[in-house]
Amino acid sequence: MRVTFATQAAPGRPNEDFVAATPDAVVLLDGSGTPPGSESGCSHGVAWYARTLGSTLLAAMTQSAGPLPELLAEGIKTVASLHDGTCDLTHPGSPSATVIMLRRTADALDWLVLADSVLILDMAGTAEPTVIVDDREALVGRQYRAAMDALASGSPEHVAAHRDYVEILRAYRNRDGGFWVAATDPLAAEQALTGNLPLDQVKAAALLSDGASRPVDRFALMSWRDLLDVLAGQGPEELIHQVRQAENSDPHGSRWPRGKAFDDATAAYVRL
Repeated sequence: MRVTFATQAAPGRPNEDFVAATPDAVVLLDGSGTPPGSESGCSHGVAWYARTLGSTLLAAMTQSAGPLPELLAEGIKTVASLHDGTCDLTHPGSPSATVIMLRRTADALDWLVLADSVLILDMAGTAEPTVIVDDREALVGRQYRAAMDALASGSPEHVAAHRDYVEILRAYRNRDGGFWVAATDPLAAEQALTGNLPLDQVKAAALLSDGASRPVDRFALMSWRDLLDVLAGQGPEELIHQVRQAENSDPHGSRWPRGKAFDDATAAYVRL
């Protein structure tokens, strides 16, 4: 398994994404940022949470053949134990993250997706890739984002509307009828999308934070096939470069309304 990856923070902010790999495993997490003016109950921050959980999961995948949801549940518990004495883990804004886990065994590929990062599998014998994304947060958010999307990105009014939007969604986080992310509750791992495929059925895979998937699912500038071709031919850095070009062409969100004019962008490409 050959893995290449790149990650880049949004301008002026710490990178709240995390990606890492071994010869047989890859993890990608996209931390859920705390908007200015909102509280999280945690002194460590989202970037710390994504790094700590991500490294914990990667170590677990290299040391255990257990099911990925079990490893995720244990990882969430482990990270919670690292700051439950100093932080308020009952706070609705406690740091959280999306999770993608990919593991190669002797004859199979195991995967897990929790929340809205994107896993793409380039399957043998078919032109169109298989795209796996947990879209429950987007489905909930549609009913609340109209006011935010009507405002110019970066304006004080948009900043306030984005903060309100994030705080409204907190009421739906990790509950039935809402959406699920890695945070403090290990039961969220049971809600992840999972699968297992024979190795000879998969040619390659891509793991994307939602900042890196924007050319397809937010900007409609390319197809998933096109995105895979960029990763295969030019690499993850070029994909992120194209994301930044698109964002810079629409800094106020007039063409593509969005919560963040610029987002952390992370992509990993795996050849099998």
